Amino acid sequence: MAFPERFSNLPDYAFPRLRKLLDVHAPGGDPIAMTIGEPRHPMPDFVAPILAANISGFGVYPPNDGTPELLAAISGWIGRRYGVSVTPDRLMALNGTREGLFNAAISVAPEMKNGKTPAFLIPNPFYQVYTVAAVTSGAEPIYVPATAATGHLPDYAALPPEMLDRVTVAYLCSPANPQGAVANANYWADLLHLAEKHDFRIFADECYSEIWRTAPPPGILQVAHKIGADPERVFTFHSLSKRSNLPGLRSGFVAGGREGIAQIRKIRSFAGAPLPLPIQRVSEAAWADEAHVTANQALYHEKFKLAEQIFSGLQGFQPPEGGFFLWLPVEDGEAAALRLWQETGVRVLPGAYLSRDYKGFNPGKTYIRVALVAPKEEMQRGLTKLAACLYG
Repeated sequence: MAFPERFSNLPDYAFPRLRKLLDVHAPGGDPIAMTIGEPRHPMPDFVAPILAANISGFGVYPPNDGTPELLAAISGWIGRRYGVSVTPDRLMALNGTREGLFNAAISVAPEMKNGKTPAFLIPNPFYQVYTVAAVTSGAEPIYVPATAATGHLPDYAALPPEMLDRVTVAYLCSPANPQGAVANANYWADLLHLAEKHDFRIFADECYSEIWRTAPPPGILQVAHKIGADPERVFTFHSLSKRSNLPGLRSGFVAGGREGIAQIRKIRSFAGAPLPLPIQRVSEAAWADEAHVTANQALYHEKFKLAEQIFSGLQGFQPPEGGFFLWLPVEDGEAAALRLWQETGVRVLPGAYLSRDYKGFNPGKTYIRVALVAPKEEMQRGLTKLAACLYG
């Protein structure tokens, strides 16, 4: 039986590729996993009691869009964090941001534009769901390098006007995965003006927004409000996975214009799965509480300082402004990851697995991604071994 051709050129997901590379070799020491961005700091204390108190909620179908209480909690958080009022009809609860980043594309992106095949702009390196969303929507994915030369953010404005005129969606992750670069207010404003000029929507992946080094990253909602941008042009995606150390909760939200959110809600009602009611109750509490977020940020600040001490003086090293990854320069990412595993047992991800060859260039080939999610002492051991092996 034949499979759809549009998916035939998709690369394997990063972690199966990594297993093929490393698992046929024995580790050169006690394994230390620094690959996947799975937070390992403590969960908030209120999670278990709220789940227990609402366990009967697993016996009913949950509200599709989110309970009124959850939407109110999300709206309240947006107001406190970004100083913007977003009404509940401009919100929808998500099973993590990946669901939203995909479903929004098939919900609001037109199938044709000006009689031509539409295009999605994707930063390169990128989160792989962006590509799958583009292909599923019948759009051409255009991979735009996000390198040191461009501040590790894509320079979408440098693309030819005739290409931009085909764009229907531009993805942007800030703080960026994997580089940790933060889009400042001017970057967001310029992107919003570009979207207005060429008539496309912006999908802002801001799931790392609460993990930063020096200042809270500006969000697209606050910049869009300040410059009076069309709310229907902006969709932002947030998650409790990183902010609240709840990756297994699979809880997030999308915010946008009323018409766009109505479309996404409609698709969800036919083909999606709303969050179970007990999960929604935990999410309400998480979005309403900042104490656990502040404690989490303090732990990451300590890790950033340690990483900077270990890698200070390394040519090309840049401490990340946000997120919890190091994007470390090497001669060849695959070779470095294999050597590190065989000699030390430290497990990292080759940058090329997060990037795409585009016009003969893969911007991740000479990097490795290192996740700073393990407990501080374990992370310190891993980084020390890594530095001695690859840069000593």
